[in-house]
Amino acid sequence: MAFELPPLPYSTSALADRGMGQETLELHHGKHHQAYVTALNGFVEKNDALKGKSLEEIIALSVSNEQLAPVFNNAGQHWNHILFWKGLSPAGRAIPGALEKKLIEDFGSVEAFKSAFTTAATGQFGSGWAWLVLGRDGKLKVTKTPNGSNPLATGEGKALLGLDVWEHSYYLDFRNRRPDYVANFLGRLANYDFAEAELKAA
Repeated sequence: MAFELPPLPYSTSALADRGMGQETLELHHGKHHQAYVTALNGFVEKNDALKGKSLEEIIALSVSNEQLAPVFNNAGQHWNHILFWKGLSPAGRAIPGALEKKLIEDFGSVEAFKSAFTTAATGQFGSGWAWLVLGRDGKLKVTKTPNGSNPLATGEGKALLGLDVWEHSYYLDFRNRRPDYVANFLGRLANYDFAEAELKAA
């Protein structure tokens, strides 16, 4: 069965008042994410070893295989964006209690977490992602990955939130001001309820 572009969990205009405009969402979801899905399906169709495998299985199979680098790039980006859309919210709620407690426990404070996340997101040279991850040791940490890689591929743990820092994710709204985009995500867009649910399910 072919992979499909999942629908957004909100309308393309739902985040406009929170710093992510409708045009950004239409292009990012409908064009960029769709392109990754289309390309991935093309690779799967031509490679019997990939047919019938889950997205996670394809990522694991292709992550360290140079010949499958284009497969990994598109599979990784599909996986990343599925999590990214869920990690955005038009509601702008505060960080819920269980997640807040865990952030304070593992980072020292919520502000320390936000500082670490900002450093990762702004310090990722070129295209890539910043992540809030539940590590294999049971502690929350912040990490970053280049291009289409992710914590699933690196084995760093379970991703709770991911922020796309490719320029197409913020250029229409923030131009080249990546730090402002990151601050807007942490303060107005991040779906901390989703992150807490993922933490509890881990």
